[in-house]
This record gives sequence, C-alpha cells and structure tokens, in this order.
Amino acid sequence: MRGRAVNTKESHRTAAGVRRASRVAAAASVLALGVSFGIGSGPGVAQADRPPPIDVGLLPPGGPATPPTPTEHPANSPCLSTQAGGDGQTVPATQRTLNLPDAWQFSRGAGQLVAVIDTGVSPHPRLPGLVAEGDYVAAGGDGTEDCDAHGTIVAGLIGATQAGGQGFAGVAPEARIMTIRQTSALYQPKGAGREKSPDDMPDGYGKISALASAVRRAADAGARVVNISLVACPTTEPTSAEMGALGAAVQYAAVVKDVVIVASAGNTDTCRASNPGLDPLHPDGDPWDHVTSYVVPAWWDAYVLSVGSVDAFGQPSKFTVPGPWVGVAAPGENVVSLDPRDTGLTTAKVTNQGQVLPYSGTSFAAPQVAGVAALVRSRYPDMRAAEVVERIEATAHAPGEGWNPYIGYGTVDPVAALTAEVRKELRPKYPADARDQQLGVPNPAAAPDNTARNVALIGSGVVALLLVLGFLASFPLRRKFGGRDS
Repeated sequence: MRGRAVNTKESHRTAAGVRRASRVAAAASVLALGVSFGIGSGPGVAQADRPPPIDVGLLPPGGPATPPTPTEHPANSPCLSTQAGGDGQTVPATQRTLNLPDAWQFSRGAGQLVAVIDTGVSPHPRLPGLVAEGDYVAAGGDGTEDCDAHGTIVAGLIGATQAGGQGFAGVAPEARIMTIRQTSALYQPKGAGREKSPDDMPDGYGKISALASAVRRAADAGARVVNISLVACPTTEPTSAEMGALGAAVQYAAVVKDVVIVASAGNTDTCRASNPGLDPLHPDGDPWDHVTSYVVPAWWDAYVLSVGSVDAFGQPSKFTVPGPWVGVAAPGENVVSLDPRDTGLTTAKVTNQGQVLPYSGTSFAAPQVAGVAALVRSRYPDMRAAEVVERIEATAHAPGEGWNPYIGYGTVDPVAALTAEVRKELRPKYPADARDQQLGVPNPAAAPDNTARNVALIGSGVVALLLVLGFLASFPLRRKFGGRDS
C-alpha cells in the first residue's frame, strides 16, 4: 500500500444504524497509496456499523478520464528513481510459496484483462498489450506515466510475462493489463505550490470521486479483474456523497458487470489507528463492533476481496491493518517486480531524499491475489465473480481458528484455487453461536484388574518350586559315619 491516496471497500450486509458523523476531511480527498506515502487519518475511535445499503443513484459516470480539478507536478519533485535487482533464474522468495509452475499447468490467465487502478503503469517489454485507459491525475495523460514507481510494480506482479533465464514472472503471465492512473504523491492541486517553500513536499493528488469513476470505467471497458492497491482511512464512518459514489461503483462492477475486485487491506503507516483482533474472552463477539480505523474500499466486503500481507515464511506482516473485511492474505514483503525506469527488474524505490525503500505492503500482496483471480477466471470462464472470490477464500491456507482479521481465511493457494473441490459454505468470520463452556473433568481411571496375571505368576512359581525339589530328590544321599573301616 501507499500513503498519499485513498481506497474504499464495502460490505453488503444489513446495515445497523448509519451514523452521519463528521465528514471525511482532507485525508479522504487524496487517495492514500499504501506503502510509501500516506495521507493517514489520525487515531480516532468510531463505533462501527456495517456499510449502509448502496444508493445506486450515486453511481458516477466512467468518463471522461481527466483530473476532477486542475493539477500540477512541482519541479522540485521529480519522478522517483528505482534500484535495479532481482534478475536471474532464482525465483523470488515471495513467490516460492505460491508454487506458480504447478498452477501454470492448469491456467496462465489467457484471455483475462486485469485493470490496475493505481499511480500509472509504465510501458514495459514484459507487459505486452498494455491497455491505456486514462489518467485522473494529469490532464491529457493516458495512464502510462508512473512517477511514484508503484503501479508498474503492481502490474508486474499480476501479469509480467515469463522470460528466458528469469525466475520472476507475474502470477498470470498471459493476462493483459489495463492501466488507469488515479493517484500520485508527486502531484498536487494547481496553485498549491505558491504557499510552499522549495523544500516542501507536494500535497499529493487522488480524489475519491475519481476512484469511483475509475472503477466504473474499468468495468465498462471489459476488465474481468480490477486491482486497487490504494486505501483511504477516514476516522469516521465513510458516509459522504463521495464515499457513497464509490460504494455504488464497486457494487456496479461486482454485481452488474461481474468483475472480481481485489483491494489492499491497508498499512499501519497510512491507517495509523489499528483495529483490535479477536477477543478470546468473547469469541461470539462481532468484530464490526470494535472497528477504530475504517479502510476503504475494503469496507465494502460484500463486493471487494481485501488482502492482508504475510512474509516469505507465511507469518502475518506487522503492517497489515486488521479488520472484519479482510478476506485472504498473500506475500507482500520485499517483492521483486518490473522496473518502471528500465526494461529489467527492481527491488526498491529511491525517494527524492535518497531513501531506499524495498517494495513491501499490502499493496503488493493484493496484486498476487488479483493474479490468482485471473487464473481462476481463465480456467473457469463461466464462473461468476462472487464464486471466484469464494473459491479463493475457501482454498486458502486457513489459520487455526478458520478466519482472523489479519489474514482472513488464510494465505492464498493458486494450485488449490484452480483444482480443489470447494465446499458449499465457508466457516463464518466469527461464530455467532459460540458460547463459553466448561469442559467436564474426566473420571479417574479404574484400578487395573491384575487377578489373571497374579494367578499365572503364582502358578508358575509353584511349578518352578516343584521342579527344583524333584531335581534335588533325584540325587542319592550318602551318610558319613565316624571311625575307620576295618
């Protein structure tokens, strides 16, 4: 994930009491990019409800793909540089656990168009057939500029083609990528620089209204999977008109256009307030009652599959924002992907201050799940989007409790998602009928009956004694008398 952009997610469950609290302030105006930039919201406590019913009347148009307001790219904020690396035959550690070569025996994602709503995707020789679908950041752009070195990384994780002598490839190497630029930390509203010093960072740019339009635009343009590695973290329930438009857009895409929407779960550097995990003292508790940090679009969990991060060993990443909306997890630490500045691979970005930042975050876990969705849709072309999501969740490597707010139903398993027979229903995220129960103390075991053993031992002892006596009786007895023989 990044930090200067905004995302949203929703759940289509029955809403319990919509509270119209204070509006989502400036943090909701710029889309937060999960890992590097972060317009975060400060910690705030909000009594959470599930998302309210969708207002379809708020569905935005999909075009034109232009910035909602004029923007500028400050001269003192050039596009970020990258650190080359990751080339060679070695498969990156984050991909080894996915067992992609076995998955590719069943599907490589052929025929699938995956939209990447992000910071733009730079043209790259390993992204053939890149579809440029628009730019909501820079007027006149087409989505193929990636100043932030983020969207190209995401796109490569989804669909980079295989290349000779290279261990890295996208999860769905035969899928095509559609790029829509919706946010950037290096742009800002036009004129904002007049009140800044030359050393000040730009404000960043990415409107929730633009994200809503981008989701609809991708769906109308034929994308079968949409990846949103962006989040917004408002401190109050996301009930503004802009948020409502985003909710309408994800419902439209998922239900009307049958699109699988995958989004990052959020990082703690962007969403600074963190939701609590399961309470072992109240296993029947509803996790929606304890939300202190909203994450959108993950909030709309009936339409969006949100993804937490694990490391190369399958352990949950400390930066994942937990929540009742988390569906699954995937590797998201120290990833390798396509270099937006070159024709090779990259392992880190270099900020304009010289800081080297490895690619880590739920932003980079989400595209690997989006790639799995493309594999499944290619193998099962008649499967509905909701069924694809259920299959991915049902075949994940589940935690012991079946689901938890950090990794959802578990780490994604591409081979199982393509081959397993899926059970009808998933274990609920929280057991509504769970009850505390004192287990009965077992009765002490009865004393063993050793009668037979004792009789056998006694009998054997008697027989042995008689044998000894009989043996001794078989020898002649001699008496020794006193005196000499005459």
